[in-house]
Amino acid sequence: MLDALHKHETAARRRQLADLIGEDSIAIVAAAPQVKRNGDGHHRYRQNSDFFYLTGFNEHNAVMVVAPGRAAGEFILFCRDRDPDRERWDGVIMGVERAGEWVGADDAFPIDDIDDILPGLIEGRDKVYSALGDDFEFDQRLMGWVNRIRARTRTGALPPSEFVALSTLLHEMRLLKSAHELELMRAAARVAVRAQTRMMQKVRPGMMEYQLGAELAYELAYANCEEPYTSIIGGGKNACILHYIENNQLLHDGDMVLVDAGAEFQCYASDITRTYPINGKFTGEQKALYEVVLAANEAAIEATHAGQTFQVLNELAVKVLTEGLVDLKLLKGKVDDLIESQAYRRFYMHSLGHWLGLDTHDVGEYKLDGQSRALAPGMVLTIEPGLYIDDGVDVPEGFRNTGVRIEDNIHILPNGIENLTADCVKSVADIEAIVGQDADRK
Repeated sequence: MLDALHKHETAARRRQLADLIGEDSIAIVAAAPQVKRNGDGHHRYRQNSDFFYLTGFNEHNAVMVVAPGRAAGEFILFCRDRDPDRERWDGVIMGVERAGEWVGADDAFPIDDIDDILPGLIEGRDKVYSALGDDFEFDQRLMGWVNRIRARTRTGALPPSEFVALSTLLHEMRLLKSAHELELMRAAARVAVRAQTRMMQKVRPGMMEYQLGAELAYELAYANCEEPYTSIIGGGKNACILHYIENNQLLHDGDMVLVDAGAEFQCYASDITRTYPINGKFTGEQKALYEVVLAANEAAIEATHAGQTFQVLNELAVKVLTEGLVDLKLLKGKVDDLIESQAYRRFYMHSLGHWLGLDTHDVGEYKLDGQSRALAPGMVLTIEPGLYIDDGVDVPEGFRNTGVRIEDNIHILPNGIENLTADCVKSVADIEAIVGQDADRK
């Protein structure tokens, strides 16, 4: 259920959106469709992030409308009617009257009536703001409603003249997190820290990657959280596959494991990566490589503040990583020349991080007018440098097929930062002290 604070926030967001689009426009957002898994079964439902941001409503087969200046009220919700037979199988449906009151709609109608009502809401509006391209079936319906209006132009009907991507406005709104959103993200981070800590404590040689993943699943389920993305649990050379999700290989003594896993709490994500030796003790090469990545992680976090840019942070991380690669004799030459030629990209091929929020790779532009945008209070981003060493013949044997990534979640404050994942250990000493200390599961 929406608490009073969240309900107040969603109403404020809709008012802000109404002010941004103006009275000659209308915004239409569809709930996420149910997604079939196989046969007659569906995946666990997860609401469309934009729809949830504006409503807090978590049922499928619903559409919300913001119609600025509408005399009968600007916020309209279409949703399912109660259906006792369906509810016996699938659970309670909130129903039109209760849902409308719950989300604060000015009007609520059965979703089955949308074909009769929505064209009338669109008519006379110059612009339609929507997420065209996200849901093909809904796009087809929306175009059908507009074409019905166009078919009546000879009788004076006024169809819209322009479709506008809703993301141009809404995703910039989502980029700056409210105090309430940050509380949800702190909760998600706490759960992810507990899960990562449990995995460090439980890991042991001879375990399967998916068995280590079971420890993550326990902590998420215990806290009523979901995976915000398919977790990466890559032992040995699998850590060099950036989006490795098979998680079905043996964890070998002497290898490290890279775990990129977070928690989603009430649709808000955390995203942590930690890398550690499976047997609890870094080899000399593993420690040396790890400390280069840790230095880049810590340097970038230290340099993060309001007014800073992703570009500067990434350049700083690249410099630290390249200097480390030279020190380890994985690259040869002058650091500045290696950076200019991007020689480091053999071992570091992604950027430093991304926005975080309702989506793991959250929305919002990274550049404004072609320039890297300045960080501002309320933004949340990840800092996640990494090094991924292939098995090339020019690579010393102790480094081959080894991947390291260290990721934290950073909230920008007016003066300074808040590291939401600071409690997840990452120093060499702390990792060696905790890894395998509770590896009693057989």
